[in-house]
Amino acid sequence: MKELPARRLLLVHAHPDDESINNGVTMARYAAEGAHVTLVTCTLGERGEVIPQGLAHLSGAALGGHRRGELAAAMRALGVEDFRLLGGPGRFADSGMMGLSDNDDPGCLWRADVDEAAALLVEVIREVRPQVLVTYDPDGGYGHPDHIQAHRIAMRAVDLAAEAGCPVEKVYWNRVPRSRVEDDFARLRAALPDTPFDRAAGVEDVPGVVDDARITTEIRGEGTAYAAAKSAAMRAHATQITVDGPYFVLSNGLAQPVLTTEHYELVRGARARDGVESDLFAGIGTEEAS
Repeated sequence: MKELPARRLLLVHAHPDDESINNGVTMARYAAEGAHVTLVTCTLGERGEVIPQGLAHLSGAALGGHRRGELAAAMRALGVEDFRLLGGPGRFADSGMMGLSDNDDPGCLWRADVDEAAALLVEVIREVRPQVLVTYDPDGGYGHPDHIQAHRIAMRAVDLAAEAGCPVEKVYWNRVPRSRVEDDFARLRAALPDTPFDRAAGVEDVPGVVDDARITTEIRGEGTAYAAAKSAAMRAHATQITVDGPYFVLSNGLAQPVLTTEHYELVRGARARDGVESDLFAGIGTEEAS
């Protein structure tokens, strides 16, 4: 088996584009530093709302196939070579927004057996042996059923992998500190007349916002190639995201800041020191895997 780098990071996301919005700087940094970065995406996002009029004809399987191509382009922008779909392409369908009839589709992620889906993720963990795993909080950041289910699958997989002798040393949830995002939105509101966007979102529209005290780790990207890579990756997801400079919109048309410092809450594993970490691998003794 091919020898893997000493540092190994696994990210678990619900749909193509979630990884770039939440973790683009982080993925670009660790890939550039030679860590093995693995992305597992749980669905192809077949029920996503398409922004460009020229692609509005895409839906269902055709949209999922197109978004798979967007994901590949985003990974090229971030320098990530190892990206996978949980159980293979089409194993789990997009569940749509919470409360819709789409949630009743027996093939959707929301209806998946968590233990069965987690076992598929354990296969990846046993292969890659990541020391660090990143995923959503129990609410999935904002209540989307696929995000909630991705959280459940990831956390269950960590437990099952530990039982199988493949422990993950640190588990982080995606977070956004309230004070930081409030400042970012204040700048956005002032700059809005000079953007192509008509309206701004609010802090309540950003997934994973928490009080600053819950932040354990930050990965800074302002003014670096990692921030540029994140913006390029987000642009690659053109069906879902429109980026203009430091701002972007989703299908709701509400402008948000591109967050070029990414924040996390350590929920399993030992904190390396008091204060905020600047490295997801802080405190981990790196070992070669083969």
